[in-house]
Amino acid sequence: MDTAATDVASAGLSFRDATDADVDTLVALIESAYRGDSSRTGWTTEADILEGQRTDPEGVLEVIKSPDSRLLTVERDGQVVACCQLEHRGEYAYFGMFAVSPALQGAGLGKVIITEAERRARETWGVTEMHMTVISVRDDLIAWYERRGYRRTGRMTPFPYGDERFGIPQRADLQFELLVKELV
Repeated sequence: MDTAATDVASAGLSFRDATDADVDTLVALIESAYRGDSSRTGWTTEADILEGQRTDPEGVLEVIKSPDSRLLTVERDGQVVACCQLEHRGEYAYFGMFAVSPALQGAGLGKVIITEAERRARETWGVTEMHMTVISVRDDLIAWYERRGYRRTGRMTPFPYGDERFGIPQRADLQFELLVKELV
């Protein structure tokens, strides 16, 4: 991404840790980015492979309250436009719960946010790697992360079929693949 595009994408952004008061806003943002018809506005939708919820207030609050985790909240002009979870797990940090408002997807905002998240994880915890899990059939999303320097590991974990807190699968082949990036 060239410097001019980065400057445009990052213009007016502010980053802060989420608070209890942000829970409902963040749940709505995450749901809008992944589930239902509103998610089809952006490219990160999972609406064709999962129905039901992506997260809930309890799950978001758990991330906010955890001493080894933070939910980085991104605002532009006083409006929450994105978020991501960072969790310290020893020598690496876990990156998850990443959501960008569907109306703003495709303009470089995600690249700015993931770069800032990596910087904060490196500086705050001194970690040398970032880990994440992605649903393995999400080829377009995995390719996006690969362009950001993440590599596929081939290490899979099962999707929690039957636990509707994670959605209602619309196909039988869902699993999570671990992606890893060295932070230098």
